[in-house]
Amino acid sequence: MKKSILLSCVLAVALVGTLFSLPKVVVNNKGKEVDTEKAQTAEASSASTPSETPANSHDGATLSPEQQKTVDQLRGGFILANDKEKVTAGIKLSDKFTELQKFDSAAFYAEQVAILDPSLDNIVRTGDRYYAAYGFAVDEQKSKNLGIKTREYYQKAIDKNSGLLAVKANMAMTYVNTENPMQGITMLREVIDTDPTNELALFNLGILSMRSNQYSKAADRFRQILTNNPANTKAKFYLGLTLVELGKNDEARKVLSEVKKEEKDPVIQQAIGELEQRLNN
Repeated sequence: MKKSILLSCVLAVALVGTLFSLPKVVVNNKGKEVDTEKAQTAEASSASTPSETPANSHDGATLSPEQQKTVDQLRGGFILANDKEKVTAGIKLSDKFTELQKFDSAAFYAEQVAILDPSLDNIVRTGDRYYAAYGFAVDEQKSKNLGIKTREYYQKAIDKNSGLLAVKANMAMTYVNTENPMQGITMLREVIDTDPTNELALFNLGILSMRSNQYSKAADRFRQILTNNPANTKAKFYLGLTLVELGKNDEARKVLSEVKKEEKDPVIQQAIGELEQRLNN
């Protein structure tokens, strides 16, 4: 019988300043998939090479008329801008698509900016936004293509600055579902060797340990994070989840109860409710 939690390898919705995200799906002890709020809003889209998709029909919820009007105005400004103004206009448009959870289009316009002005900031932004789109991709081929684009831009960033540990930690996760998953593990370990307290690398290693049913190792990783940052509710949630899998029910209840009080994210609250039901059965 399948374990109760099926984890996506792309946990971090890679917005600047955002480290962690819930998995795409939570699976109950009968193996029935229960979509999280984010997965419910994602729509299957083309598996072709990443490009802009219609603003009201791809990743994320349908835009309201007011949101569509704003997007159209920003897109028009980008199209009409001269070369000097296009970078600023493109960033604004990409930011708006990110705000609206239209990650494919956000990545598309971030890339246009990076082509016009290949500064480190613009390259990292493009990698981050392709990583976000990768994290929400439903179609297998599309996910593969977005992973390639993510690595392309993250590698450009690393070539400019090898000390970008968050970039390396995100890039590592795009290797997990390729023919060479160990490359990703190796990259995460390199990050930990450089910075033993790096939260993103520890978190990703914890997620990967869970995927391979190594729940004790996963719990150790999440505890490492919480030792240095007790306020990290995402790590605490996953610690609670691993404790459930390890059968440490009393400790799991305590940890999940703390997260329930501290974390406002409705997706996490929903997942906690499902875990508590399992603990009470």
